[in-house]
Amino acid sequence: MARKIVSRNKKAFHDYSIEDTLEAGMALTGPEVKSLRAGKANLKDGYAQLKNGELFLYNVHISAYSFATYVPQDPLRPRKLLLHRREIRKLIGQLHEKGIALIPLQIYFGDNGKAKVELGLARGKKLYDKRAALKEKESNREIERSMRRGREE
Repeated sequence: MARKIVSRNKKAFHDYSIEDTLEAGMALTGPEVKSLRAGKANLKDGYAQLKNGELFLYNVHISAYSFATYVPQDPLRPRKLLLHRREIRKLIGQLHEKGIALIPLQIYFGDNGKAKVELGLARGKKLYDKRAALKEKESNREIERSMRRGREE
């Protein structure tokens, strides 16, 4: 399964604890796809939300394609996510839980060349959780460094 990753949301793993992930297609225009292939996407403040039984992606910035022949669309426009109806029904129950959000984790091109977005069912972290995660990460780095130094000597 070869994926060409266009953009990752690194901040999501810091700000949220990801409980589950799912894959969705995106309804895009031609110039948006070209722009994604050039790697021009930003997921930092993005989120997905249900509206009239459909899932939409908000605040995901896909830059305008410079060689487009017509007036480019708004880079922050809401984009429809393509999911099966049973997947949306399953999500509805989970999203009504308090403190749960649907956050885009990465945009990539799948095996068939279609643009996909990986969404994470996320619960916001408290400040002390973020500090604990940073402390654990730092200690793991320190252990790795000391193990490498031990092998070199």
